[in-house]
Amino acid sequence: MSLKTTLGEVEPYITKDGSEIRELLHPSQHAVRQQSLAEAVIPAGVATLRHRHVITEEIYHVTQGAGVMTLGDEKFAVTVGDSIAIPPGTPHCIENTGNVALHILCCCAPAYSHNDTELLPAE
Repeated sequence: MSLKTTLGEVEPYITKDGSEIRELLHPSQHAVRQQSLAEAVIPAGVATLRHRHVITEEIYHVTQGAGVMTLGDEKFAVTVGDSIAIPPGTPHCIENTGNVALHILCCCAPAYSHNDTELLPAE
């Protein structure tokens, strides 16, 4: 199991919420057991689908771009340097409102799983 990854060498895939994800560290492929770290990329003008994770706690950290985060009943602007705590069971989505791709580091504990992602109706 690998202890190191390089972003440019990780193949992206699309998650249930529509994000393009690169799993930087994940128990299925790397020497981590309790969490995962991924980079999500959301193109300009695009929003992820509203969803929640029953078990997983997430942290988003914005590294490029700007957007609007919907977290439960709240909506707020996010930009480079912002970090967002997403408790388990909380409906959420993010919209890229900028002119460049929105890049977000996503830390999940326990590790991300499609099975723990429940898509929700749009508001």
